[in-house]
Amino acid sequence: MSDLRDLYQEVILDHNKSPRNFRELPGADRHAHGDNPLCGDVVTVYVDFDGDTLHEVAFQGSGCAISQASASMMTEVVTGKTLEEARALARRFRALLTEDGADGSNLGKLAVFAGVKDYPMRVKCATLPWHTLAAALDPKEAPETVTTEA
Repeated sequence: MSDLRDLYQEVILDHNKSPRNFRELPGADRHAHGDNPLCGDVVTVYVDFDGDTLHEVAFQGSGCAISQASASMMTEVVTGKTLEEARALARRFRALLTEDGADGSNLGKLAVFAGVKDYPMRVKCATLPWHTLAAALDPKEAPETVTTEA
C-alpha cells in the first residue's frame, strides 16, 4: 500500500510541477472563475466546444499542489468528452471525495485523489477546479465566481 501511495503522491507532484493545459484559452466559448479562500486556491477554467464536445480545456490559477494537480488532470481527462460525459465525470470525481463507499474504480488516473478524502480541508482544494468546470459548462446556473465557501 505504501508503494501505491508513493506513486499517487508522485503523480500529484508531477502535475503540480508541470501542469498540463496551463494557459489562457483566447476566444474560449466559456470560462468560469473559482476561489477557495481558506487555502488561497484560485482557478479560471476555459472551455472551447466543437458542437457538444469539449474540444479544448485549459486553466490558469495558483494554489496548493492538490488544486493545481486536480485542475491539470481534469483538463486532460475531459478534453474530447461530450458535455454530458464531462458533467458525469465531474459528479463521479466529487463523489469520490465526499461520499462514503465511492472507490474511484471508474475514474482511471483520477483515483489518485482518493486519499484526499482523509483530509477534509484538502477536499475543497481538489474539487475547486471541478466545481469551476461545472460552472463553465452551465453558466446560467452558476454564480459569477465559484467559491468553496458558498
